[in-house]
Amino acid sequence: MVDREAPFQFPIAGVVARRLPLYSEFEEFEEKAAEFRSPRTKRRRNPSNRPHRTRNISAAEDFVNPSSLKRPLYFPDKALAVNPLQCPDVDRYHFYPGREWRDTDGKPIQAHGGGILFVPETKTFYWYGENKDGRTYRLQKRSVARVDVIGISCYSSKDLWIWKNEGIVLGAEKVNKSHDLYVSNVLERPKVIFNDKTKQYVMWMHVDTANYSKASVGLAISPTPVGPFTYLYSGRPHAYESRDMTLFKDDDGEAYLVYSSVDNSELHIGVLTDDYLNLERKMRSIMVGMHREAPAVFKHRGMYYMITSGCTGWAPNAALAHSAESMLGPWVTLGNPCMGGNEDFRQTTFFSQGTFVLPLPGLQDLFLFMADRWNSHDLKDSRYVWLPLTMDGPVDEPLEDDFEFPLWSRVSIHWHRRWRLPLSWNLSGVRVNE
Repeated sequence: MVDREAPFQFPIAGVVARRLPLYSEFEEFEEKAAEFRSPRTKRRRNPSNRPHRTRNISAAEDFVNPSSLKRPLYFPDKALAVNPLQCPDVDRYHFYPGREWRDTDGKPIQAHGGGILFVPETKTFYWYGENKDGRTYRLQKRSVARVDVIGISCYSSKDLWIWKNEGIVLGAEKVNKSHDLYVSNVLERPKVIFNDKTKQYVMWMHVDTANYSKASVGLAISPTPVGPFTYLYSGRPHAYESRDMTLFKDDDGEAYLVYSSVDNSELHIGVLTDDYLNLERKMRSIMVGMHREAPAVFKHRGMYYMITSGCTGWAPNAALAHSAESMLGPWVTLGNPCMGGNEDFRQTTFFSQGTFVLPLPGLQDLFLFMADRWNSHDLKDSRYVWLPLTMDGPVDEPLEDDFEFPLWSRVSIHWHRRWRLPLSWNLSGVRVNE
């Protein structure tokens, strides 16, 4: 049966910040209001003496305009790329959201729409994502920009900054046109979790046809985190269409699938079977009518949180944070978690779309928010926006009349042009700044 529901001192202008000792080692850099002025031109008189009307262009519309004067802000020059092989000491281990990011081979990282799996035994992070290192094109003039399926890339790291390319762990099918992973299809949003009982690494992903009519999830497994993964099958979860999706593994080993459904008008949450290869019958519909996608789930002090995006194609929009006492809900919307920068930054999730929230081992109140800054005109040049997500104490006011106050922590994603993890963060016996 399906049930349905309807102090840490950031230098941010206009925001009263609190100081939390855990984060006192952050290096903060305030984003200056980046305003590009249009070149001045002589005004021409209107012979009809009618007032000349111009339509204000939104920040999102400007972002997807290839002729925008702000293009260098959205996609900084490749000469500014973050390259671990050629990085001055002053910049080591610093994140630069929006800049090109290169691996240990000196090549741009291709892991879009993905997520990270941490393996405690080896103290290694594995980053899985879409490889979009191909030609961007459109099937028709008004169709969505795309790149043929290449496969799922995997990168490994000990410190979240230096990434080694482990190769394509799930590749495209180049011969069998009926295969889910055939090059002309769609392969998006891969997420990997480890099953403690079967000792298998299980990948779920969004698989689709070029016109997005299949709307299904696909599954693959591997005995090792670096693959190769064996593709198993696809299907519609609970017989519903599924597009943007994510996985969440709870502390007790129970795992959940969260996916956009019903023409992206709502999210569904389902419980995975013990082997993580199928779904139990139980399902909940949440955020009905809200049109949210790109879900990213995390847990903090026994409460569940989710960051979602609106449905505006490649154009960015405002993120929303949500919370619940149980993964199956009910879920409550907390509001826009983005802080810092200017208003355009906050209303466009810093010109990006979330894909994953990573808990940081040893840091209880600090998470890593992962997002993609999509370049719809050249998808292989899409960038990464990684920022600190903090839980800064209780919310200021009741959220809904039906719920007690306060239950939820304030979710804050802070904008920084340049930042790093706390100097005290020690993962593998070596300080990350050494």
